[in-house]
Amino acid sequence: MTEPAVGISAAAVADFVRLAGLMIPPDAGYGVPGADDPAIMADILGSLGRDTPAVITALRTLHEAAGSPFTALSPPAAEAIAMRLLAQPTPDVLALGRVVLAAYYRDDRVMRSIGRDPRPPFPKGHELPAGDWSLLEVVKQRAPFWRDDRRG
Repeated sequence: MTEPAVGISAAAVADFVRLAGLMIPPDAGYGVPGADDPAIMADILGSLGRDTPAVITALRTLHEAAGSPFTALSPPAAEAIAMRLLAQPTPDVLALGRVVLAAYYRDDRVMRSIGRDPRPPFPKGHELPAGDWSLLEVVKQRAPFWRDDRRG
């Protein structure tokens, strides 16, 4: 089982693991793990940072909706409760979703499955297609909104 993050009980972590697996299940066709993969969950829990209180609140809401440990529910009941929770656009649920997605797409296996080299963007950089530079004209025409410290 994944190690509990600071401030999150072991029971809440177990619920989080199951929820993450329902949010992003594994897909053998693409060769990708689910978000409940131990390495991905370790990344999620290790990178919560300022989102920890929001995730704790979302997990508490999940537990209250389940009426018992979320891990004890049958698969159909767990999925129904998870989908109801995830449909709520509260700041806590949005933070939970954000941390799961961010960690999932940091995983090398996931990056390879979508055709991306699992590496930092620098120093090699990434090629960007040429864009429509005329879209910047509105910005160029705008009056400066910063203080010019060169005026002395």
